[in-house]
Amino acid sequence: MENMFAHYGIDWLAMALSLYAAYLLGNKQKLGFIIFAISNVFWITLGVFFMSSYGMAVGNFAFLLVNIRGFIYWNKANIKEQACALNT
Repeated sequence: MENMFAHYGIDWLAMALSLYAAYLLGNKQKLGFIIFAISNVFWITLGVFFMSSYGMAVGNFAFLLVNIRGFIYWNKANIKEQACALNT
């Protein structure tokens, strides 16, 4: 139990943000991508500075890029939908 906060709670915060982001994306809310990106930054920080796990850091950097891509494509889809709605 003494190791529960060995990483100053960063791991718990990152995990909670990841779960919340997954919930938001499951409800089709664009904010989920932003929350996921923030959690990825925490996971990268945890992997590099606290655990020396570069695999975890690189993996979460890849997830960060995927989240940024998803956010951009989701915005493009919303802009196209709004343009179509205005034209009709």
